[in-house]
Amino acid sequence: MMHQDYIEFTDRIKKLTGIDLALYKEAQMKRRLISLYERKGYQSFDEFYRAVSRDEKLLLDLLDRMTINVSEFFRNFKRWEVLETKLLPSLLKRNPSLKVWSAACSSGEEPYTIAMLLAKYVPLSQVSILATDIDENILARARLGIYPERSLNEVPDEIKKRYFIKEEESYHISGEIKQAVTFRKHNLLHDAFKTDFDLIICRNVLIYFTEDAKRDLYRKFSSSLREGGIFFVGSTEQIFNPQDYGFASEDTFFYKKLG
Repeated sequence: MMHQDYIEFTDRIKKLTGIDLALYKEAQMKRRLISLYERKGYQSFDEFYRAVSRDEKLLLDLLDRMTINVSEFFRNFKRWEVLETKLLPSLLKRNPSLKVWSAACSSGEEPYTIAMLLAKYVPLSQVSILATDIDENILARARLGIYPERSLNEVPDEIKKRYFIKEEESYHISGEIKQAVTFRKHNLLHDAFKTDFDLIICRNVLIYFTEDAKRDLYRKFSSSLREGGIFFVGSTEQIFNPQDYGFASEDTFFYKKLG
């Protein structure tokens, strides 16, 4: 009965959130979720699901338990300031219909951040933002657009008021921002890269790859950018020989594609 109880729970959670628990090892995930619902005072998966479907705080706890990727909006805020004040104006001047790729986007904070910045300058309807990740479940969570308060630590107050709706202890991204981002599954190491991007953001993932893999990815990212396009990397991912990949350093952690 317990196995059937869990199967029904996974089916209902997939319909509710888009997250497919069947993609995880069953025994391990079942243990984690039973530990969670017992701690919350529930006796079965059925009872727990009924509570989750009514209580958004409990849903957020469940999402945290199921997906371990951690990110936040405007992570390393000073870098986003450089992007907004120094780099976006020249990119938009050259092409007001920007094509942006947020690679390895995790739970969506990064592509939603760039959408919020761009909304200050142009109608989002004329901007294309692609967000990709290898993890189907984290993409489903990104599409939901529901975040705990800790993810918003660096969000300026005026942006928080304009683009987030507070419900109990969580925050929902506004429909305007959600509609500006297209989420797709993509494996950086094996899948083909699209081209003609004005801005590519790939932060805090390259550090996990070998030096050979990084060199290959730098070449691919360079080929995916238009001339004059910008490649934005994480704060531990400085490229020490950007010229080898057709880049010039534009600012700390920002590289421009040369002609």
